Amino acid sequence: MNEKERYQIFLQDQLTIPARLLRDYHKLHLTEQELIVLLHIHRFQSIGKMFPTPAEIAELVSFDEQTCSQLLRQLMQKHCLSIIENKNSDAKVDERYSLEPLWEQLFIEKVQSDSTQNEHIMNIFILFEQEFGRALSPIEIETINIWLDQDNYDPSLIKAALREAVLMSKLNFKYIDRILREWERKGIQTVEQARKQAKSFHTHQQSNDQQTIKRDSSVYYNWLEEDE
Repeated sequence: MNEKERYQIFLQDQLTIPARLLRDYHKLHLTEQELIVLLHIHRFQSIGKMFPTPAEIAELVSFDEQTCSQLLRQLMQKHCLSIIENKNSDAKVDERYSLEPLWEQLFIEKVQSDSTQNEHIMNIFILFEQEFGRALSPIEIETINIWLDQDNYDPSLIKAALREAVLMSKLNFKYIDRILREWERKGIQTVEQARKQAKSFHTHQQSNDQQTIKRDSSVYYNWLEEDE
């Protein structure tokens, strides 16, 4: 292969991205590091690598694998990246990244102008990580996003359900999901309504069992008595 042919191959090795991504990424509250991770995921997928690992991305950037993992979590929290599961012909589950949430935000210009609301939503993920004592997994982040986007649960209700799970010493996503769906079934839409429901439940439970929930108040406070 001569130099001219190599030059032609170089010119043909191109990546197509929406110009709006480079123009408006800051409106989506994306950092430059998050942007470059998105671009590399897009490039990997263009060559058939649908679920690149943090290590594979880290080989191409100036930051390490741990930082890549954190950036991937942040991108899912910001609704710019999601994980899709598909069954292949062997009935095995394949996972792949989807950039569809990012393209949708750019296309319909779905940009949060209310920074207070945006911070409130981001604080949910921080609160969950604090209570669980670890970073959330991609599936757990996706679950919270489903509560917000598909189920349309108010962020304050998700926060209240998390605190109820902590109070009951049942800190897992299935239990929190049960709380939210039970509140939805009973028409509970505000934290105040949820607080009244929870107080009624705990009072009934204590009268039946003659037991009081014990906890270290220096570590956890009772959300039932919390002011809005």
